[in-house]
Amino acid sequence: MANRQLVLWRHGRTSWNLQQRFQGQTDIPLDEVGEQQAKNAAQLLQHLKPSYIASSDLMRANKTGLELAKLVNLEVPKDELFRETAHGLWEGLTYSELKTKYEEEYLNWSAGQEIRPGSTGETRSEVADRMVKGIAKHIENVPDDSVFVIATHGGAARVAAGKLMGLPAQTWVSLGIISNCSWIVLNEPAQPNLPWRLVEYNAGSLPTPALSDDR
Repeated sequence: MANRQLVLWRHGRTSWNLQQRFQGQTDIPLDEVGEQQAKNAAQLLQHLKPSYIASSDLMRANKTGLELAKLVNLEVPKDELFRETAHGLWEGLTYSELKTKYEEEYLNWSAGQEIRPGSTGETRSEVADRMVKGIAKHIENVPDDSVFVIATHGGAARVAAGKLMGLPAQTWVSLGIISNCSWIVLNEPAQPNLPWRLVEYNAGSLPTPALSDDR
């Protein structure tokens, strides 16, 4: 039994996060607060003793992952499969601008409808599919009974978690927004056809062992 644990770790803050702009796949760096958030979170996550770290190829996520890698002496392979959702014409717009210019489209997307944000963006299912593809690709390098950390993005992490847990796509929006440098922890199932189990969501602390399990 592999019995591995997956940590989906959102990157630190950027200037666009602060301005409440849709980033998508626009390659925005961490700001000073985001860099410190990554350092602080890495100090905590190192205690999970990850055996493998990967990241999105966008610099805000890769820089976040590198802060942990420095502490545990690992490399951080970059993979575009772990990028944030492409938001098309929405990228760079603030939420208030978005609601003004694309109100109906935005409301439908926010309600969980399977539409392409910004006309040319990715659907949530497409993002979930590529995230899970990336996880399957990299987890081959993760030993049994160990921890795999992916430094990624809030939207991508959320839909990946929903898919891994076997939740219907239309319910993924019911999972909350992940704060900058917070994470999701999932346990690998005993059999490949079973859903992953949620351990922590939007966490800023380490998982504590469960003393009982009612399944």
